[in-house]
Amino acid sequence: MQAVFNPVNQETWVRKPYFDYYYQTIKCKYNINANIDISLLLEETKKKGLKFYPTFLYVIMRAVNQNPEFRMSFDENGVLGTWNHVVPSYTIFHNDDKTFSDVWSEYKEEFSDFYQIIQDDIETYKDVKGIKARQGRPANFCPVSALPWLSFTGFNQDTYSESSLLFPIIRFGKYFTENGKTQIPVSVFVNHAIADGYHTCKLVNDIQDFADKVKNWI
Repeated sequence: MQAVFNPVNQETWVRKPYFDYYYQTIKCKYNINANIDISLLLEETKKKGLKFYPTFLYVIMRAVNQNPEFRMSFDENGVLGTWNHVVPSYTIFHNDDKTFSDVWSEYKEEFSDFYQIIQDDIETYKDVKGIKARQGRPANFCPVSALPWLSFTGFNQDTYSESSLLFPIIRFGKYFTENGKTQIPVSVFVNHAIADGYHTCKLVNDIQDFADKVKNWI
């Protein structure tokens, strides 16, 4: 899928005063943490002999890509706009030295295509050490990573320098069973300039919806 960047029309964009306020006046970013019920998703994944990581990565990317707020960024000239899609930029863990590397893959809306691409790229770069295992990451990327060692109840992060990143940063942890349901903690780090609580809650609810309707796409 070819990446296309569409500049925002500043004259008609309804969100412009909110963007200016939270990007320039009060620089604000926030986290929302939620548990996603993956009972049906995990059942289907195991039934078909699929790996959970690329499958859940697909669920996340489908949800992100159907919400334009989370496809926004600046281009190389500092122009604000929206990509027609974003690709996953995700982490792989090196068990021998307990380090990680970042890998990106092309995005495909069809699950079987997406799954195969992720599997192939993980196999290709699994032994490549360093923060960036795969070079040439495109500008339209969404960072996703896993913390499979802990069922966290909250996750926060911060930096000590200014960042123009507008894409969400998504983390998910170790899934657990409670009251007969299997759940997984998910954290979404958001730049308030491009998304309010409504938009981020919709993203989380969309992730849940795709997990619930797994039989429609797997």
